[in-house]
Amino acid sequence: MSTSITTHERPGVYSSYGASSLIRGSGGGKTVGLVAVNTQADAGTIYTITSYEDAVAAFGSAGGQDMAELIRVILLNGASAVAAVPIGDSSGYDDGFALLAAQENISVVVCDSTTTTVQQDLRDSVVSASSARRERIAVVGAPAGETVSNLTTQAKALNSERVVLVAPGGVSAEGAALSGLTAAAAVAGAIAAQSDPALPLNGAELLGLSGLSQQYSDNDIDLLVGGGVTPLEGVGGVVSVVRGITTRTLSGSSPDATWRELSTILIVDDVIPSLRESLRAKFRRAKNTQQSRGAIRAQVVLELENKRSREIITGYENVTVSADSEDPTVCLVEFSFTVAHGLNQIWLTASITV
Repeated sequence: MSTSITTHERPGVYSSYGASSLIRGSGGGKTVGLVAVNTQADAGTIYTITSYEDAVAAFGSAGGQDMAELIRVILLNGASAVAAVPIGDSSGYDDGFALLAAQENISVVVCDSTTTTVQQDLRDSVVSASSARRERIAVVGAPAGETVSNLTTQAKALNSERVVLVAPGGVSAEGAALSGLTAAAAVAGAIAAQSDPALPLNGAELLGLSGLSQQYSDNDIDLLVGGGVTPLEGVGGVVSVVRGITTRTLSGSSPDATWRELSTILIVDDVIPSLRESLRAKFRRAKNTQQSRGAIRAQVVLELENKRSREIITGYENVTVSADSEDPTVCLVEFSFTVAHGLNQIWLTASITV
């Protein structure tokens, strides 16, 4: 599947594609957007938060999975900052999502709702923002105690390469089962912390969680991964991601695993914007001539070679640059590339002599 290029009159480069109590954000991480109900701060305002202390000062701390706690977990797992939008009640989610959609430099978005309709609105928001050259993904959690069957049904209702559904939820300090909000926040922070989009999220340790509300069997994990759910596990007191999966399992009504691995969309969101920014910087004022098109092709090849050398992609081909036959001011750049795949399994075969 690929998204179509929306036609605008603005000059530019457009694209489409076919994965102590003081807690501060990581300098190398990216920004996570958060929309959550909070009555202390001014609703509909974006607060840029870089420490847990700032979060408590702005939003208070009522305990549980409140706004400050979600920010704490996001920062603890490696995000550099949180663009936090408080809303007065559940009627404000759409406005909050719209505020974040208009922001640059947000890589992941989360919210404090496990309701499917709200999560669908979040999905629509990140898809719309991504098509407007503000690429991002959403990470959502499930209600407490959901069955494997219900989780895969929820994933199917979301069905997007830009949405990650995390399960199970965490537990409180007293051991009571919680919804998946803090688990989703932890995964969002871990994704924002990654500098290599081709590195799978598999095995990533999640910090700030007291534990998980349930432990999945191997059969459960098979069903969850096949159904578009990112499963977590706790071993020896360490909570980690089993496998990073998007909710995209269908194209129309047909099963489609093309976008299943989270790394696939993360690679696309690394390659395409970097090419776009490179071309925008170097060809801000240029003529649509054969010489300019040759320079554009050379720059595209240079950027793709860089991605290949870093093992973000494994190869590319068919780089062509041409003038549009209908609009002489438009330059068409076309190419194909192959994403680098994460290592999920190692199989050993032994021949034993007795």
